[in-house]
Amino acid sequence: MIPDDGLTHLRITLSETAYIGPGRADLLELIASTGSISAAGKAMGMSYKRAWSLVQALNGGFGVALVDSSRGGAHQGGAQLTEAGQMVLERYRAMQASTRQAIAGDVAALRQKLDMVLQK
Repeated sequence: MIPDDGLTHLRITLSETAYIGPGRADLLELIASTGSISAAGKAMGMSYKRAWSLVQALNGGFGVALVDSSRGGAHQGGAQLTEAGQMVLERYRAMQASTRQAIAGDVAALRQKLDMVLQK
């Protein structure tokens, strides 16, 4: 996960149902690294039901599965990003990095001005 630096909270909206922001990206990234929707949700402090609901919203909203999952039980199910899911996550992270770089100077200028005002 990309640590929150306080500079941006980028949300990309492609349609009414297809959008991704930092939370959804973090969930996708954790699913990729843990192989589990439940473990990813737990790492983010959310219930399995909430994590599963977000996965369903992502899969349905983008019109193509971003996460492929199999049921647990005796065979221990799991989850993984599809090729589309990996591409969406990679593109989103690239847009986050580009945005942070593009606005870094303006953010620094604002912080400097605000620090001057706060010191008076």
